[in-house]
Amino acid sequence: MGLRRRSHHAKITYYEDLSPGTGALAPRAAFRSDARTLSLNGDWDFRLFPTAAHAEAAEQAGGDGWEKLPVPSHWALHGHDAPQYTNIRYPFPVDPPRVPTENPTGDHRLVFDLPDDWPGPDEGADGRTLLRFDGVESCYRVRLNGRELGTAKGSRLPHEFDTGPHLRRRGNVLSVRVHQWSSGSYVEDQDMWWLAGIFRGVTLLHRPEAAVEDVFVHAGYDHRTGHGTLRVDADPGGRVTVPELGLTLATGETVTIPGVQPWSAEVPRLYEAQLATDGERVPLRLGFRTVAVEKGLITVNGRPLLLRGVNRHEFHPDHGRAVPYATMREDVALMKRHNINAVRTSHYPPDPAFLDLCDEFGLWVIDEADLETHGFTYDDWRGNPADDPAWEEALLDRAARMVERDKNHPSVIMWSLGNESGTGRNLAAMSRWIRDRDPDRLIHYEGDWSCEHTDVYSRMYASHEEVEAIGRRAEKPLDDPRLDARRRALPFIQCEYAHAMGNGPGGLTEYQRLFETYERLQGGFVWEWIDHGLRARDTAGRPYFAYGGDFGEPLHDGNFCADGLLFPDRTPSPGLLEYKKVVEPVGICVDAAARTVRVTNKYDVVDLAGLAFGWSREVEGRRVAEGALEVPPLAPGESAEVALPEAGSVTEDDGDGEEWWTVRAVLAADTAWAPAGHEVAWGQARARGPAATRTPGARITPVRAPSADGGALTGAITLGPGTFDPLDGSLRTLHGLHVAVPPRLNVWRATTDNDRGPDDAKSLAAQWRHHALDRMRHRCDGVTVDGESLEVRTRVAPPGGFFGLSVVYRWTGEQIGDGTRLDLSVDITPDGEWPCPLPRLGVALGIRAPLDWIEWYGGGPGESYPDTRRAARIGRWATTVDAFQTPYVFPQENGSRGDVRWAELRGPDGGGLRVEGRPAFALTARRWTTGQLEAARHPADLVPGEVLHLDLDAAHHGIGTASCGPGVLAPYELRATRTRFGVGFTLPN
Repeated sequence: MGLRRRSHHAKITYYEDLSPGTGALAPRAAFRSDARTLSLNGDWDFRLFPTAAHAEAAEQAGGDGWEKLPVPSHWALHGHDAPQYTNIRYPFPVDPPRVPTENPTGDHRLVFDLPDDWPGPDEGADGRTLLRFDGVESCYRVRLNGRELGTAKGSRLPHEFDTGPHLRRRGNVLSVRVHQWSSGSYVEDQDMWWLAGIFRGVTLLHRPEAAVEDVFVHAGYDHRTGHGTLRVDADPGGRVTVPELGLTLATGETVTIPGVQPWSAEVPRLYEAQLATDGERVPLRLGFRTVAVEKGLITVNGRPLLLRGVNRHEFHPDHGRAVPYATMREDVALMKRHNINAVRTSHYPPDPAFLDLCDEFGLWVIDEADLETHGFTYDDWRGNPADDPAWEEALLDRAARMVERDKNHPSVIMWSLGNESGTGRNLAAMSRWIRDRDPDRLIHYEGDWSCEHTDVYSRMYASHEEVEAIGRRAEKPLDDPRLDARRRALPFIQCEYAHAMGNGPGGLTEYQRLFETYERLQGGFVWEWIDHGLRARDTAGRPYFAYGGDFGEPLHDGNFCADGLLFPDRTPSPGLLEYKKVVEPVGICVDAAARTVRVTNKYDVVDLAGLAFGWSREVEGRRVAEGALEVPPLAPGESAEVALPEAGSVTEDDGDGEEWWTVRAVLAADTAWAPAGHEVAWGQARARGPAATRTPGARITPVRAPSADGGALTGAITLGPGTFDPLDGSLRTLHGLHVAVPPRLNVWRATTDNDRGPDDAKSLAAQWRHHALDRMRHRCDGVTVDGESLEVRTRVAPPGGFFGLSVVYRWTGEQIGDGTRLDLSVDITPDGEWPCPLPRLGVALGIRAPLDWIEWYGGGPGESYPDTRRAARIGRWATTVDAFQTPYVFPQENGSRGDVRWAELRGPDGGGLRVEGRPAFALTARRWTTGQLEAARHPADLVPGEVLHLDLDAAHHGIGTASCGPGVLAPYELRATRTRFGVGFTLPN
């Protein structure tokens, strides 16, 4: 199918034509050398025009109006125009390859001198000088001293231009005109902020005579013999030396090297080498490894992989995709510290320095082409560039520039053709070109489920049920028997799953269980690494992270860009901590009753010699004994049962409370990404239950006041440390604290991104609102007082509903030592036919008091919900009320601590309140109401009040990953059912 809707009379500009550009040299590997380079990064002159025509007119007129702009950068993040975010939809009319006349165009200008010792150009020295751009969005034209060097498209790809005779010793004027929109924009629709500019480095490269034009390292490993093979192809030829191996060979020569240590993500062994030609010296880092599909499995060096991955966009809250090197290094170290072993470079090749770090630190990489045409899905993929022969050259250029640049990175084990671009002939052509150029890596593309042109079967957001069927090789068959047989024999990965948007994702444990059960399922990549929130301030000067719509964009996709495991400032979210726990490479199963622990090595390559194990015994969250644990250096896949000791170094009296055993695996020595002692994995089990914490109390008589009719209650009812309203039985004061919101049943939570889903109108949150669960009404059916208790009977139901909950609150008072205790038991009975799950089930109350410190014994230290609780361990924790919150970019239900046995809330004066659960409860504490949380659009909207709002929950609906993917799994759905629970209120210990 050809181009659509294009006027035959329209003039096609260079930024609209389908060529990948003009004048750029053939792509080649990225490498350093001893040849001279000059970074041109720094402050450039800049001016922005609303259209390309305005820029051309200003150039002809010789106008001024220049300002300073740093390079690399995006101009929209420096006060010129504004960012805009869309997920799928193009932010301009779809009329390929044409773009709007309203096309922001930025002229960049740099005046520079060459260093005095720069070779040439005026002395006629040998060689030439190239001008390299590593990333410019989306189309640009380059001029040097008034002479055009060329144009280029492919925003996340390198382009080099020969400066020819135009370079001077002094007073060089480099002019770069950048257009925000171009034909290239149609194939760069990658769920991200549209941010134009020169966002990666600009460099002058001297290329002496006989310099290396290109180099391709082929370093394989035979796991059966332990031998490595090495061949280095180079143009022109030269000599390669590997000092550590005592090796010298000619380029193009293949040698076998006994006893080589292979490269893997777990042991990223690199050998320093050098390529020497008559013109320059090029350092190389060799990683010996062989990638293959063997017996239906992805293997590296003969070992199957289990990918514990993330999708990584390049993002920084201040710089956009102009990510500093220190931040890239921080990203890689954070991944390694959180048990992540793989990265998919969604959805374009990253800055090459990031791949250097993956080589060095050890991460498996799927390197993805700069290609996505997702917006064409709205027109049933008609005119899709992936299937239009007119686009073939442009798409092949994108594949070639990725492969040629990154082919020497051992961390790259797969080439991905792109993302969400439908299917078509151009994708097939890209696959053929890559396979011919580099047959030693695998080819990935999720969009073609037939897998005709790929080496792996890849899917996004497949449900647990479907993934299990795929694991059994029992998926729904394809219509073509040949393709079905081929696909069924391929390994499977989820290139995107577990959408990490807001609170969540849930369901990670169940996915990982499937990955570890079925060998065909070789893991996946959580979407995604980081929230794309841009740092901003509101009109009151309060900081927040902006998302789609915050810059006044007429078309945007809201906070769908805030879907990462890191917050924009790179603070790990609860989701990242949960993922770390779920994908632990060491299984630790503690059996406290048998006093044993079963340890399983889940690494792909290494044994457990690099880890140290320790045990501890805690009573009521206080460590009473600890010691080292001897665990054999198990090989991958091996398990051992190890006895726990009878005693250790006692730190204090045991006491008679609840006892837990915890076993931890930590790094035994420093690594490049974490110090010795860094925790890799842990397990925990309860040894004995809680001791009795209540003592029978003295009879506490409510205060009764006579009334006119001699029967009705008047005045306040006093029961232990509480006073109650006699009309409806609501609590007024508690241990001298003013109860601003009396305790009563609550079923509502501020909806999460996963509750709202991708289509709020069809979501679970919409069901809840439709059935008015956010507007429950409370009817008092009676208040009964006897000598030691107060009973309040109520019905809680939504307006317009034919269903509800009958609730009986029973208050009792007890003498506890020298103090008193107020107990509340809640008995809930559903009536009618409930049409949907409940968001939560518990008691909410508000205390008007300056309580700002929380200590609790239960799950922690971070938040947890029914299907996101693996990372929460039982212990004694403490923090401020403010730190109890999780500051999601878009405010929503957050901060719940599950399995809480007791919690103490204190103020500056030491006074406060202790809450004990019967059984354990989930605790949320906030300085704003659930309604205020639901209404907020940024954390800065939440202004603390004088009331501390507490939720003491018996149960919560799960979280799931329905913002993109499956909803809450059945075991975590909260259905209306007969429920009894209780809490007790005392003063803090």
